[in-house]
Amino acid sequence: MEVVKKRRSIRKYKPDPVPNEIINQILEAARMAPSGSNRQPWHFIIVKDPETKKKLGLPIWAAEAPVIIVGCVDPTEGRWYVIDGSIAFEHIILAATNFSLGTCWIGRLLKNLGETDKRIKGVLGIPKPMRVLAVTPLGFPAEEPKPKTTKTFQEIVHYEMF
Repeated sequence: MEVVKKRRSIRKYKPDPVPNEIINQILEAARMAPSGSNRQPWHFIIVKDPETKKKLGLPIWAAEAPVIIVGCVDPTEGRWYVIDGSIAFEHIILAATNFSLGTCWIGRLLKNLGETDKRIKGVLGIPKPMRVLAVTPLGFPAEEPKPKTTKTFQEIVHYEMF
């Protein structure tokens, strides 16, 4: 439960490299995610090259992180591919937090989804029919994140009826 409470969106990263062993353990957490009919429709691309990161068209603060993880899903793998991929990507986010690494699920991809998807697919050689689902920078936080504010338990939980 502690890792869930500790997770924050981080937008400023130290330049220190993230060891490959840790990256692999984080991706192993994604591999263990549940999926509808066990289809596992996800693929993950690890981007470290500064020039490639710039070409992705992400916000500057994200491209400056030591690592970018791009999550892709295969829409031919059943109708739940977006949900399945999102669960796996959240496993990445939580596993990274467990290693004291920062992430930030970049939702701006949804703004111009077709254009963004096409650009990232072109830069990274992602084949059809794969779709870019999510992107997160990954690195050691350069500053302490602000405390999280959330709604109270009573505001969101209802027993038996709404």
